[in-house]
Amino acid sequence: MAKAHPDADLHPEATGPAARTVKAHEPEHSLKLYSGWFCPFVQRVWIALEEKHIQYQYIEVNPYHKPKSLLDLNPRGLVPTLEYDNKPLYESTVLVEFLEEAFPDHTPHLQPKDPYQRARTRIWTDFVTSRIIPGYHRFLQHQGEDGLQEKREEFLGFLKEFTKEMDSEGPYFNGKEFGAIDVILAPWAVRLWVFDHFKGGLGIPEKGKGGDDETTWERWRTWSEAIHKRKSVIETLSEREHYLPIYQRYAEDRAQSELAKATRAGRGVP
Repeated sequence: MAKAHPDADLHPEATGPAARTVKAHEPEHSLKLYSGWFCPFVQRVWIALEEKHIQYQYIEVNPYHKPKSLLDLNPRGLVPTLEYDNKPLYESTVLVEFLEEAFPDHTPHLQPKDPYQRARTRIWTDFVTSRIIPGYHRFLQHQGEDGLQEKREEFLGFLKEFTKEMDSEGPYFNGKEFGAIDVILAPWAVRLWVFDHFKGGLGIPEKGKGGDDETTWERWRTWSEAIHKRKSVIETLSEREHYLPIYQRYAEDRAQSELAKATRAGRGVP
């Protein structure tokens, strides 16, 4: 019997608050967002569009039947892809920066005015991309108890390092204003519940029990709470129950992959 596709349990469309946002952006528009409701990389761009009140057309991409209009723009069929002036753009961090530059009259501005702070935004965007997100996936994909705590501590270490660079007051990374660096991490921050469901907990100490890191974790909680309450974040999220099968399949596929590797090793197959 053929193995089920990893996206076999994928709900076909956005639900909850995100469904209302999709409905508002169904009409034809020259700026088109090719999207997958479940994808955190898409959510980055979606948040930026909603924050800046930019008009756009939302196009949901079926992973089995990608529209020709998308494949003509991006032959790999990846989301997010933005169609701007009949031309394609992709890569979520690039798109967040592009929207700031292409629509300068739309506010709020997500990039700091100060060149130094803009440079810091790029530095910590790279940190999210190269450290936090890979750490998130290593922790989530890990199978069994052996080595799990090491993956947890690695991931929490990255969160602490990021948090220590935040403005001391906040609530956002650079202070009172929600900005690009908040957008870049927000989709993963609102998906940290998956570790409670699949890995026995994320491991952030409870309030008052953080020891030498108490100040850092209290600052993280302030930032996370602000992110969870942000209108643009809420309105680009679907109902949690529809994310669960995706992460379940993700974990199962990883387990099967590890089993296959162990089997090949046992047979002397490289």
